[in-house]
Formats: sequence, C-alpha cells, structure tokens
Amino acid sequence: MRSAAVEYAPSQAERRNFQRVRVKIYGRFMLEDRTEHPCQVVDMSPGNVALRTDRIGMPGEKVIAYIDHIGRIEGVVTRTLQDGFAMTVIASDRKKDKLAAQLTWLANKHELDLPEDRRHERVAPRNPTSVLQLTDGRQYQCRIIDLSLSGAAIEIDVKPAIGVQVMLGTMRGQIVRHFEDGVAIEFAVIQRPETLDSEFNTPRA
Repeated sequence: MRSAAVEYAPSQAERRNFQRVRVKIYGRFMLEDRTEHPCQVVDMSPGNVALRTDRIGMPGEKVIAYIDHIGRIEGVVTRTLQDGFAMTVIASDRKKDKLAAQLTWLANKHELDLPEDRRHERVAPRNPTSVLQLTDGRQYQCRIIDLSLSGAAIEIDVKPAIGVQVMLGTMRGQIVRHFEDGVAIEFAVIQRPETLDSEFNTPRA
C-alpha cells in the first residue's frame, strides 16, 4: 500500500487543485442515466467540487455539470455527502488553470459582496434550450445554465462583445460577461416570475 501511495502522490500541479474555494453558485448536472438535476456548489477547486443536490450520484459515476460563471465541467463522483456529493474534475492542465483564475475571481467577488448576480435568486430552467439573437438578425442555439429575474448565464459557441444588445428568446438584454463556455446576459428590465416560467419553464418556489 505504501508503494501505491508513493506512486500516486500528487504532482505540484495537482496539489494546486486541492485549494478549495467556498462559493455559492448554481448550476445543473447530468448523471449517467442522462437525467438532469439542479445543484449548488458548496466549495470548489480546479480538481474537485462539492455539490448540494437533491439527487445524489453514486461513487464512480460519471457526471457532466453546467455551473454558472464556470461553464461545463466533467468528472466522477468520489463520495456522497449528507445533502449532495463530491466529484473530481477531469480537465486538461490548461482548463484547470482557467478554472483556478475563475475561482479566484469568484472568491474575490463574494468576499467583496459585489451586488452583481446577488439581487435575485438564480434557477435552472426545466427547458434549458433557447435561441440567442443579435441585433443584425443572426441567431444561435444556446443552453441556459441558469437565470434570474435580472439575467441569465448561457452556454454558447459564440461570444458577442460585452455591451452588445441581444435577445434571449423574447427577453431583451445585453452581454455583461464572458466565461469559458458562454456568456452572461443582463435583461433590459427586471422580469416577472410568471414571465420566466412561461418562457423558460422555470421551477416555482
């Protein structure tokens, strides 16, 4: 056993992955049976993440998660928790470096208690597929990671410039931030819960 421990001792790069950051961000995850469920990140490092969830994955099960501000991550469940589970993050060194930068930004944002994205609760729609339209009429398929009364985070292949006016479904807004797999949109007006439910089939409280 001792030789195995030496053989699998983490490298310097891997040890960075164990520096967990406590953040409160939301997302969705998909299990091997292809069912999707909402989640909240409790803490995260570039190599590991602990999720608070209603549906708990089993150790060894593969997971694909879409996390607000972070984007798409893949990994494997390592252990179950009382109210969720922990998973490793399987990613290239380059992706893990990006994750480290994103987590540093998130940790600073939460520490400073910036108002951005804290005004309204963010939820994951039951129907995440939508269309983003630019002012010139170009349209792109996208996936809504989560949304609130004031904005949304979407996974999309294109990244319109920050400040560009867009339409997400029938909601008018502007691009306010980029992350690796998509963009964040701030709606032009604060939406009503029933409007979001009608447009995106969001869960009701």
